[in-house]
Amino acid sequence: MPNHLIHEKSPYLLQHADNPVDWRPWSPEAFAHALDTDKPVFLSIGYATCHWCHVMAHESFEDPVAARLLNDTFVCIKVDREERPDIDAVYMAACQMISGSGGWPLSIFLTPHKKPFFAATYLPRENRLGQTGLLQLCRQVQQLWQNERPRLIESADKVFTHLSGAFVSVPGAEPEATVLEKAVDQMRSEYDSKHGGFQPAPKFPMPHRLQLLLRQYHRNARPEILEMVQRTLLAMRLGGIWDHVGFGFHRYATDAGWQVPHFEKMLYDQALMAKAYLEAFQVTGLPFYARTAEEIFSYVLRDMTSLEGPFFTAEDADSEGREGKFYLWTDAELVAALGASDARRWKRIFTVSAEGNFAEEASGRRNGANILHLTKPLDQWARELEIPLQALETQWQKVRRRLFAWREKRMHPLKDDKVLTDWNGLMIAAMADGGRILGKRQYIRAAVRAAKWLAGHMTGADGRLQHRYRDGETAGGAFAADYAFFTAAQLALYRATFDPAWLHGAAKLQARMDADFWDEAHGGFCMTPAHQDDLPVRPREITDGAIPAANSVALQNLLDLFALTAGQAWRDRAGQLLRASAGSIQRHPAAFCRCLMGTDCMLQPVRRVVVVGEPADEAAQRMLASIDRRFDPCVAVLRKTDANAGALGEIAPFTRELAAGPGGQARAFVYRKGDDRQTADDPARIQALLQTP
Repeated sequence: MPNHLIHEKSPYLLQHADNPVDWRPWSPEAFAHALDTDKPVFLSIGYATCHWCHVMAHESFEDPVAARLLNDTFVCIKVDREERPDIDAVYMAACQMISGSGGWPLSIFLTPHKKPFFAATYLPRENRLGQTGLLQLCRQVQQLWQNERPRLIESADKVFTHLSGAFVSVPGAEPEATVLEKAVDQMRSEYDSKHGGFQPAPKFPMPHRLQLLLRQYHRNARPEILEMVQRTLLAMRLGGIWDHVGFGFHRYATDAGWQVPHFEKMLYDQALMAKAYLEAFQVTGLPFYARTAEEIFSYVLRDMTSLEGPFFTAEDADSEGREGKFYLWTDAELVAALGASDARRWKRIFTVSAEGNFAEEASGRRNGANILHLTKPLDQWARELEIPLQALETQWQKVRRRLFAWREKRMHPLKDDKVLTDWNGLMIAAMADGGRILGKRQYIRAAVRAAKWLAGHMTGADGRLQHRYRDGETAGGAFAADYAFFTAAQLALYRATFDPAWLHGAAKLQARMDADFWDEAHGGFCMTPAHQDDLPVRPREITDGAIPAANSVALQNLLDLFALTAGQAWRDRAGQLLRASAGSIQRHPAAFCRCLMGTDCMLQPVRRVVVVGEPADEAAQRMLASIDRRFDPCVAVLRKTDANAGALGEIAPFTRELAAGPGGQARAFVYRKGDDRQTADDPARIQALLQTP
C-alpha cells in the first residue's frame, strides 16, 4: 500500500510514495500525530535528482526490516528541499551545529515540537567504517526516548537555543572598496593555479566568484585576476563537468581537475554559468565564451523547457540504477557509433580507453566506462594533428551529432519537471542577457515567454507569488528568493526589450518583498514571510552558496531600480540591507561574492543612459549596441520612444522632459554623479562620457 505521500506532486516525494516507510508530508497533522502517539520524528530531506538520496532509499527506505524499525520508533516525515528550502535551511543549520557538516540526504531526529536532537546526512543501513548505521541509530533513539527522555529533550533545547543565531548577521557601516580587495585576496589564497577553480576537490563552479573577479579586473585591469577567471572557465569547459555531447554543466567535479563529475544537471547551474561566460565574452571578446553560453541555452531550450514556456528543475545523475550511465562511453560504443576510423581520432582527443577512466563510487571498478573530456583545447589538437582548426571543429560537430543520436537511444535520467519560480527567474535573466549581448532574439523571446507564463500562473489575485507548479497544480507560498530572482528577471527583460511593463512589474514585486519579508528587528530579508509560522525559527539566507542569497540579489535589484527610476527610497532600502550584514561581510567577504557585486555598484556614482529615438532608428540601435558590447555592469540603460513615453514616465518621471534631437534624430542623455547630464548622438561620445571620472 502506498503511504501518505501518494497524493503529493513533488517528484521526490512521489519517489518514496511506495516505500514501506510510513512517510508523511510536512504538515500540522504529522506533528500532531507524533504528539498523539508519543513518538519522536524522523525528518528526511532530499531532492529528486540527488544520487545519495537514491542510495539511502534503496538501502534503507525500501527495506522492510529498516522500514518496520523506523515506523515503530518514529513518525517519519519526507521533505523536498526544492519545494521547501526554508525547512531545509533551518535543519541544515542544525545539522552543521550538531555534526559539523551538512549535505543531502539530510537526516534529522526531532521532538514532536520540531526541536532537533541529532542530525546526520547519508546514513548506511548497517554500521560501516566507523559510521553508525540507521538501524543502530533507531535502536539507540528508541531506548533513549523510552528511558532517558529528559536527556534528549535537554539536547534539543540547547540546539534550539542556538538555532536562531545561525540566521543573524553582524551589522556595520556600508563597506568601502577595500572589502573588494580583501575578497580577491581570499579567493587568490584558495585558487588552484594548476586546474583553475577554488579550494581542493570536490570542485564547484562558483560563478559568483568569477563574476566578482571580472568586476575587479574591470576596476583595475590586473592581469592575474583575469587569468584566474579564464583558466577556470577553460578548465571547466574542457573537463568532464561539461557534457560535450549534449551540452550543459553537471553539478560539480569530484576531482581537482574537473574530469569526474557528479552527473546531475541543475537549472540554476546552467543560468549562473551562462552569465559567467557571457560576462567573460564581454570582457575579452573571445568567441569561445559566447559559444559556451549559446550551447548552455541550446541544452536548456531542448531538454529543460516545457511546452508552455517555463523551465524544468533538474535532470538526475542516475539512470538504470547507475550514476552517470547515460553519459558514459565504452571503447566499443564509440567504435559502433562512429566507425573505426573516426573513433580512433576522437578516442585519442577525448581520452577514451578500453580500461576506462571512470570508476563507480560504490565499487571502485572502472568497467571500461569513460567520461569524455579534453586535456587541451581543440586549437592545440589541430596544431598537433596538423589540421586546420576550422576543419577539426567542423569534424567535431558532425561527430558530436552522431554521438548525440546514439546516446538518445539510451534510457534517459529522470527529469524533475516541476517549475520553481526562483530558478526560472535565474534562467529568464540569463537568457534575456544572452539574447541582448549576443544579438540572439530567440533567447529574448524564450525569456519573455517563460516570464509571461510565470506572471500568469504563479501570481495570486493579491499579487503574491507562488513557489512551485507541477502537473497542473500551483502550490506553496513564495519565498524571498522567488521575489528576488523574478524581480531580477524582469529587470533583465526591461533591459533586453525596453518594455516599461517589465520595469513596472519589477517595482511591484520589490515592494511586495519589502512588505512581506523585511526583518524589522535585524534588517535584511528573511526567507519566509512574516505571516508564516510553521517553523521553529524564521530562517534567513546570509552567505552566497551554490545559489545566490536572496538578500544579495535584492541588493542589486534595489540599486538597479534606483538607477533606472531615480527613486531615492530604493537606494535608502539598499543601504539598510547592506548595513544589516556589513560586519559579517568584512569578516569573510569571499562568502558574499554576489552581495559584493552589488556593493561594487553602490560604491560608484550612479550612471545611467537614456536613449531617445524610435525603434527603427538605426542611430539609436548603434548607441545601444555599443553599450551592450562593453562590460560595465553598473550602468543603467533606458530607452524612450513615442509609444512607451507615457508608461516610462510613470515609473521614471525624470524621463518626461527628455526629447529627441532636431528632426527626431536619436539622442542619448548620459547621467553621471547624480544630476550631471550630458547629451550624445553617437556611440563614441557615449563611451567617452561613461569612462570619464
